[in-house]
Amino acid sequence: MRHGQTDWNLHHRIQGRTDIPLNAAGRAEAVAAAARLKNRRWNAIVTSPLLRATESATIIAAELGLDEPEVVASLTERHHGAIEGLTFAERQHRFPDGMAVPGLETRSDVVDRVLASLAALADVRAGQSVLVLSHGGIIGTLLRHLTDGDRPRHGEFIANGSVHDFRWENDQLSLTHFEATTRSPGERGETAPPIAS
Repeated sequence: MRHGQTDWNLHHRIQGRTDIPLNAAGRAEAVAAAARLKNRRWNAIVTSPLLRATESATIIAAELGLDEPEVVASLTERHHGAIEGLTFAERQHRFPDGMAVPGLETRSDVVDRVLASLAALADVRAGQSVLVLSHGGIIGTLLRHLTDGDRPRHGEFIANGSVHDFRWENDQLSLTHFEATTRSPGERGETAPPIAS
């Protein structure tokens, strides 16, 4: 699941590893996500260490009657280096397509660390349903990995508070459900291409 909205999400700022808390809308999105998840069985909840994810996870755990979320450091958002804090327009102006961004974590490094983390979770929690709170950049990178580099679901927007089902089986990750956008990309000024969380 992608965490709820932050003010930087609202203002189209690239967060990366910058630790921005949820805003009121983000807390409401976490409550709404929990309501959609109530009729499913969950054994545990784990989360990225960033505040926007841990806040979302804590709200959802309380709503679902789960134990406190377990923090898993390797589920943190992609490091965006020199573009963190910029709007998407500012990023494009300073670092046009094709220009290297200092400190930007490669997608392949993201895939390596996140798949290793999911494999470890699957090993420890075999046969269990685990709710993982993470970030748009992580979810988008996993989707690109599973679709040989295509944009997530042909450009679908990974909304704050959206839930996507992945299965780990036979040492492989697969996508079993992509939650449709919870609001159209044009609402509140969102645009479909950016998924940096």
